Amino acid sequence: MEHESGNPLITKNILHAGTKSVTFTSGTKVFFHFQTRKCDDEQTVVDDSRKLGKPMELVLGKKFKFEVWETVVQMMALNEVASFTVDKSLLSGYPFLSKTLREAGKSREQRRPHCCGVTLQNDGIGYEDLNRLIKEPSDLVFTIELLKVEAPEDYEKESWQMNEEEKLEAIPALRAEGNSLFYNKNYKAASGKYALAIGMLEQLMLVEKPGEEEWFALEKQKLPLLLNFSQCKLYEKDYYAVIEHCSTVLKSDPDNVKALFRRAKAHVGAWNPREAHGDFARVMELDHSLLATVRKELKQLEEMERKQDEEDKSKLKGKIF
Repeated sequence: MEHESGNPLITKNILHAGTKSVTFTSGTKVFFHFQTRKCDDEQTVVDDSRKLGKPMELVLGKKFKFEVWETVVQMMALNEVASFTVDKSLLSGYPFLSKTLREAGKSREQRRPHCCGVTLQNDGIGYEDLNRLIKEPSDLVFTIELLKVEAPEDYEKESWQMNEEEKLEAIPALRAEGNSLFYNKNYKAASGKYALAIGMLEQLMLVEKPGEEEWFALEKQKLPLLLNFSQCKLYEKDYYAVIEHCSTVLKSDPDNVKALFRRAKAHVGAWNPREAHGDFARVMELDHSLLATVRKELKQLEEMERKQDEEDKSKLKGKIF
């Protein structure tokens, strides 16, 4: 059944009626399967999301690089299957979108070479059928099944979808979720929550002038998150991440005992004994309540150093004799 699309360059044909009408607004998330075919005698299939492995997902109103799909899905009902014949004048971006979708999830080595203007002119984009579409533009037919629609308030937004106010509201919630996961010893999931919050704060800090009140307020929120993240990474034995993030804290707060102690432990794990001794010594200077704890850590470190010296001497002796 052919329907008017409101755009003379797009023709809609309903193949299977939908089950429910949908109200689309900016920020609505849609999930759909698609098949792309050329308008040739063979109806050549260009792409098929089922063969690519998963449905397409996009958020309306976020400047998706292929505007046609934003347009056509908003002409559909939930669970509807429809085909859209689209004039070639609207399709210049499709070969590049197709390349991106085909290579999603592939390793760097499996991907076709990235193309600059000169490479594109000489070698194309790495797929012969897409090169032909660029050189000989063609009308395309998109057969789309609208699987799922989520209103902006019904799903957890990713940080790139949020405005500044939404990010500020999300950060304390992410910290609380991270703390709950941490107390349940789910350190990997907790570190993920802390990392999300840290990323949002860093995005917010980019729009503020360093050294001004607003910037310092954001940095003040960031430091405890860095410490929490570092503690998770310490449990995961990701020692270099601990050293990096504790060092970031110490640039802003040189006498932060938690950062010094966690960095010292990470230096032990990464086998930087000299740096570990330095951080442990500073902890003892700053917080006398930790003297017994630090002395215990130092005793273990000294025992490790003794064993390492014996191993080194043994290896050296073997080489000499």
